[in-house]
Amino acid sequence: MANDFKLKTKASVGVTTENVYVVPANTSVTVIGITLCNTSGSGINVGIGITRASDDDVKILKNVPIPQGSTLEFMQGNKIVLEETDTLTADSDTNASLDVALTILEMT
Repeated sequence: MANDFKLKTKASVGVTTENVYVVPANTSVTVIGITLCNTSGSGINVGIGITRASDDDVKILKNVPIPQGSTLEFMQGNKIVLEETDTLTADSDTNASLDVALTILEMT
Protein backbone atom coordinates (compact mmCIF):
# COMPACT_ATOMS: atom_id res chain seq x y z
CA MET A 1 0.00 0.00 0.00
CA ALA A 2 1.44 3.36 -1.06
CA ASN A 3 0.99 6.44 1.11
CA ASP A 4 1.53 9.81 -0.58
CA PHE A 5 1.18 13.29 0.92
CA LYS A 6 -0.26 15.69 -1.65
CA LEU A 7 -1.41 19.28 -2.04
CA LYS A 8 -4.49 19.86 -4.19
CA THR A 9 -5.51 23.42 -5.09
CA LYS A 10 -8.40 25.22 -6.75
CA ALA A 11 -8.12 28.92 -7.59
CA SER A 12 -10.83 31.51 -8.14
CA VAL A 13 -13.82 29.55 -6.84
CA GLY A 14 -17.04 31.51 -7.12
CA VAL A 15 -20.80 31.17 -6.81
CA THR A 16 -20.96 27.84 -8.65
CA THR A 17 -20.02 24.88 -6.45
CA GLU A 18 -16.76 23.45 -7.77
CA ASN A 19 -14.99 20.15 -7.26
CA VAL A 20 -11.69 20.68 -5.46
CA TYR A 21 -10.75 17.00 -5.32
CA VAL A 22 -12.29 13.68 -6.38
CA VAL A 23 -10.91 10.56 -4.68
CA PRO A 24 -9.54 8.19 -7.33
CA ALA A 25 -10.57 4.54 -7.66
CA ASN A 26 -8.99 2.09 -5.21
CA THR A 27 -7.90 4.97 -2.96
CA SER A 28 -8.80 6.30 0.45
CA VAL A 29 -7.77 9.74 1.64
CA THR A 30 -7.20 11.45 4.96
CA VAL A 31 -7.77 15.19 4.75
CA ILE A 32 -5.14 16.81 6.96
CA GLY A 33 -5.91 20.45 6.32
CA ILE A 34 -8.06 22.84 4.31
CA THR A 35 -6.96 26.45 3.86
CA LEU A 36 -9.30 29.02 2.32
CA CYS A 37 -8.14 32.44 1.11
CA ASN A 38 -10.35 35.40 0.25
CA THR A 39 -8.81 36.96 -2.88
CA SER A 40 -11.58 39.51 -3.44
CA GLY A 41 -11.80 43.17 -2.53
CA SER A 42 -14.50 42.62 0.11
CA GLY A 43 -15.69 40.04 2.65
CA ILE A 44 -17.10 36.74 1.37
CA ASN A 45 -19.11 33.81 2.72
CA VAL A 46 -17.87 30.34 1.81
CA GLY A 47 -18.89 26.70 1.95
CA ILE A 48 -17.10 23.37 1.85
CA GLY A 49 -18.94 20.11 1.24
CA ILE A 50 -18.50 16.41 0.65
CA THR A 51 -20.42 14.73 -2.17
CA ARG A 52 -20.77 10.96 -1.85
CA ALA A 53 -21.85 8.24 -4.24
CA SER A 54 -24.45 7.21 -1.66
CA ASP A 55 -26.19 10.62 -2.07
CA ASP A 56 -25.52 11.32 1.62
CA ASP A 57 -23.92 14.71 0.80
CA VAL A 58 -22.91 16.97 3.68
CA LYS A 59 -21.65 20.48 4.28
CA ILE A 60 -18.68 20.84 6.61
CA LEU A 61 -18.74 24.66 6.31
CA LYS A 62 -21.74 26.73 5.27
CA ASN A 63 -21.87 30.50 4.77
CA VAL A 64 -18.76 31.09 6.88
CA PRO A 65 -17.44 34.65 6.55
CA ILE A 66 -13.85 35.38 5.53
CA PRO A 67 -12.89 39.07 5.72
CA GLN A 68 -11.18 40.83 2.82
CA GLY A 69 -7.60 39.64 2.33
CA SER A 70 -7.87 36.97 5.05
CA THR A 71 -7.22 33.24 5.20
CA LEU A 72 -9.15 30.58 7.14
CA GLU A 73 -7.65 27.23 8.19
CA PHE A 74 -10.48 25.38 9.87
CA MET A 75 -9.32 21.76 10.33
CA GLN A 76 -7.14 22.56 13.39
CA GLY A 77 -6.06 19.02 14.26
CA ASN A 78 -9.20 17.25 13.06
CA LYS A 79 -9.11 14.73 10.22
CA ILE A 80 -11.70 13.73 7.62
CA VAL A 81 -11.57 10.39 5.80
CA LEU A 82 -12.76 10.32 2.20
CA GLU A 83 -13.47 7.12 0.28
CA GLU A 84 -13.28 6.17 -3.38
CA THR A 85 -15.31 8.61 -5.58
CA ASP A 86 -16.03 11.03 -2.69
CA THR A 87 -15.68 14.65 -3.83
CA LEU A 88 -14.66 17.67 -1.76
CA THR A 89 -16.43 20.80 -3.05
CA ALA A 90 -16.17 24.55 -2.44
CA ASP A 91 -18.26 27.64 -3.15
CA SER A 92 -18.36 31.35 -2.38
CA ASP A 93 -21.05 34.00 -2.51
CA THR A 94 -18.82 36.15 -4.77
CA ASN A 95 -17.48 35.30 -8.25
CA ALA A 96 -13.81 34.25 -8.52
CA SER A 97 -13.09 35.13 -4.88
CA LEU A 98 -11.84 32.00 -3.13
CA ASP A 99 -8.61 30.01 -3.37
CA VAL A 100 -8.60 26.55 -1.77
CA ALA A 101 -5.56 24.51 -0.66
CA LEU A 102 -6.20 20.94 0.44
CA THR A 103 -3.49 18.89 2.20
CA ILE A 104 -4.15 15.16 2.01
CA LEU A 105 -2.66 11.71 2.54
CA GLU A 106 -3.61 9.37 -0.31
CA MET A 107 -3.52 5.63 0.42
CA THR A 108 -3.63 3.24 -2.53
